[in-house]
Amino acid sequence: MKKIFLVFSLLCVVSAPAWGGSELSKINAQIKQTEQQNKKLEQQVKTSERDIAKTKKDLVRAADKVSTLEDQRSAIAKKIDELDAQRDKIAREMENNRGRVADAAASVLFVASHPSFDSDNMRDYVLMSAVMSGMADRFEEEIDLANRQIVELEKIRNARAIEKEKLDRSAKKYSKEKSQLDKLLKTRSAQNEKLKNEQLALQKKLRELSARAKSISELSAGVGSSEMSADARFSRRKLNLPVRGRVVVRFGEKTALGLKSDGWRVRTRGDALVMAPADGVVKFADSFRGFGRVVIMSHKNGYNTVMTNLGDIDVMLGQEVLAGEPIGRMNPDKPEMYLEVRRGNNAVDPARLFKEE
Repeated sequence: MKKIFLVFSLLCVVSAPAWGGSELSKINAQIKQTEQQNKKLEQQVKTSERDIAKTKKDLVRAADKVSTLEDQRSAIAKKIDELDAQRDKIAREMENNRGRVADAAASVLFVASHPSFDSDNMRDYVLMSAVMSGMADRFEEEIDLANRQIVELEKIRNARAIEKEKLDRSAKKYSKEKSQLDKLLKTRSAQNEKLKNEQLALQKKLRELSARAKSISELSAGVGSSEMSADARFSRRKLNLPVRGRVVVRFGEKTALGLKSDGWRVRTRGDALVMAPADGVVKFADSFRGFGRVVIMSHKNGYNTVMTNLGDIDVMLGQEVLAGEPIGRMNPDKPEMYLEVRRGNNAVDPARLFKEE
C-alpha cells in the first residue's frame, strides 16, 4: 500500500508542473499580445499627435498667407477705387474745360469775323488788339490745360489697368491658399472629435457662467487662467495682433459711453481672419451679450486674452492652439474687435504685449 501511495505521489509531482507550465505559457502569450497591442496603440497615438502638431503648424502658415493676401487684395481694391475717383474727377473737369474752350474759341471767331476798328483811330486799334491778344492767350491756356488733363487721364487709366491685373493675378493664388486653409480647418475639426465628446459638461458650465456674468471682465475672470508665475512676461518679443487692422481706441481712453477702456478697439476689414495671438488653450468660445461671438484664451503666466465680435468661430473649448493658428473670422456687419488682456483680476495695457500694424 505504501508503495502504491508513493508511486501516486510521484505521478502528481511530475504532472503538476506540466499542467502549470501550460497555463503559464498561455498567460505569458496573452501578456505578450497585450504588450504588442499596447505598443501599436501607443504608436498610433504618437502618429496622431504628430499629425495634429503638423496640422497646427500648417494652419499657422496657411493663415498667415491668407491674411496677407486678403490685406494685399484689400489695398489693391482701395487703390483702384481711388484711381476711379481721380478718373471721374478729371473727366468732370475736362467736360467743364470743353465748355470754356468752346466759349474762348467762339469769342475769337466772333471778333475775327467782325473787325470794327480802322487804322485811323489808334486808340480803338490798340484796345481791340489787346482784347484779341487776351482772348488768344486764354484760348491757348485752356487748350494746354485740356492737353494736360488728357495726359493725366491716360496715366490714371494705365495705372488702373496695372492694379486690376495685380488683383486678377492674386485671385487665383488667394483661391488656392483659401482652399488649402479650409481643407486644413476640416482636418483639424476631424482630429478634434474626441475633444467634442469631452466638452458637453464644460459647455453647460460656461453657459451658466455667461448668464451670470455682468461684464466681459467678469466672464474672463470666471473661466479661469493658467497658473500665475513670478515671471510676469507674456513673451520675450511683442506679438502680432490677433486680427489685422487699425487701433481706434486705446487702453485708458474714453469709450463712446464715456467709460474708461480696459483694452483696445481694433477696426478691421469685414470677414477678416482672426488668429491666436500666442500659444494657449481656448477657455470660452460662444456668444456673450453685447460683444457678439467671443473667444477667450488662456496663456502662460496667468494671462488671458479676450477677442470679441467674431462672426465665425473655428475652435472649441479646451482646444490647444498655436500662435498664429486661425480661430475664426470677424463679423462683416461689425468689423471692430474689442481686445482685452487680463492677468489674474487685472486688465493689462495691450501696448505692453502687442505691436501695432
